[in-house]
Amino acid sequence: MSTRVLVLNGPNLGRLGKREPGLYGTATYADLVALCESSGKELGFDVEVRQSEYEGELVTWVHGACDDSVPIVLNAGALTHYSYALMDALKMRTAPLVEVHISNIGAREGFRHESVITPVADGIIAGFGFDGYVLGLRAVAGLLSSPGAER
Repeated sequence: MSTRVLVLNGPNLGRLGKREPGLYGTATYADLVALCESSGKELGFDVEVRQSEYEGELVTWVHGACDDSVPIVLNAGALTHYSYALMDALKMRTAPLVEVHISNIGAREGFRHESVITPVADGIIAGFGFDGYVLGLRAVAGLLSSPGAER
């Protein structure tokens, strides 16, 4: 039986391939889903990729993951910088949490330098494009295999 992992994406990430291709590239959200699913399979994970434009829906998904001890790889998009509701939900996590960003948020506009998610995550991966998701899944695998992986 493989371990279930959620890959959650926030606002505007469903528009990949159309949204600022100079910054995010031309690969589509469907390409990202396929990459996460295939990379997860290689790691023995059953990866479920979800995207929502709505903060409340992301919070509900996090609650479910917390209740079932499901690891999360999260790109909260713009919610990263101000969603205290999402951060509070993530504080209840019972499994690994890796924050990812396609772009290097530290090299962008000043408001993007602050993440309310980072303090409650096991780690952050930013600036490596879609490969950041693969690295995030590998980080989850490492965290699960480490002693004390339970949150």
